[in-house]
Amino acid sequence: MRVRFTKMQGAGNDFVVLDETREPLGLSAAQYRFLADRHFGVGADQILSVRRPPTGAASDIDFEYVIHNADGGEVEQCGNGARCFMRFVRDRGLTSKDAVRVQTLAGVIEPRLGADGRVTVDMGAPIFEPARIPFDKAGLDANPEGPWHTWHLALGTHAGSAVVAVAVLSMGNPHAVQFVDDIDRAPVALQGPLIEHHPRFPQRVNAGFAQVTGRSSLRLRVYERGAGETLACGTGACAAVVAGIRLGLLDARVDVETRGGVLTIEWAGQGRPVLMTGPATSVFEGDIEVPELP
Repeated sequence: MRVRFTKMQGAGNDFVVLDETREPLGLSAAQYRFLADRHFGVGADQILSVRRPPTGAASDIDFEYVIHNADGGEVEQCGNGARCFMRFVRDRGLTSKDAVRVQTLAGVIEPRLGADGRVTVDMGAPIFEPARIPFDKAGLDANPEGPWHTWHLALGTHAGSAVVAVAVLSMGNPHAVQFVDDIDRAPVALQGPLIEHHPRFPQRVNAGFAQVTGRSSLRLRVYERGAGETLACGTGACAAVVAGIRLGLLDARVDVETRGGVLTIEWAGQGRPVLMTGPATSVFEGDIEVPELP
């Protein structure tokens, strides 16, 4: 199968974007892994599929947004990808709107193209109920910090195993955020996989490492579920800012410095949506022969 694609990036988080508005390509998990492979395929953190609204969707839904991680697994949400999605549908002439309503596994999002070329995405309200994240809190100690709390999470069963304090929430996908003194020295490569695959998270989790540098500024690294550490994670930035606000560390509008660029996150509090603004750029277009894989 020969597949046409667009390579895009948002703050260094890179994607292979597929136009499936005529019909789904029907790729397997192995074929998604092939496309994401940086040696044999195109190379990407995630594969994004642009599709027409699914059957039964509300009449105001413009598109469906389907996301596969580099490991081939389908996931609920990707914030940096949502900005690239918006630029893609505009640049390709699939819509003339400055804002669209998009169906994802996690619900409906509303990306909006600004006059400066950056894209703002209404990411919906954060989810804190453990069962909906999902997160198994049974028997865990909560550590009260200001108006909210973190959870003590043991990263092993042997004596001397690290215990980290994580804020747990969902931005349509699960996040465990810990606040550290120095992001450059944070044990992302060591602790990231242990947190991602921790049995307390039945659908795995994105592991965030955040350093507060001011009431309106944050530095962030994220070990993403199914992708490893990426240059930026949009939902991870949202989760870190929401956690910081609830813990009394941050104000309502925060610039998040990732290794790939700066994202601006705004949250007005409980029950309100999180707004994320940042860049979205096309890198190149091409086509590739995708082998038949199970």
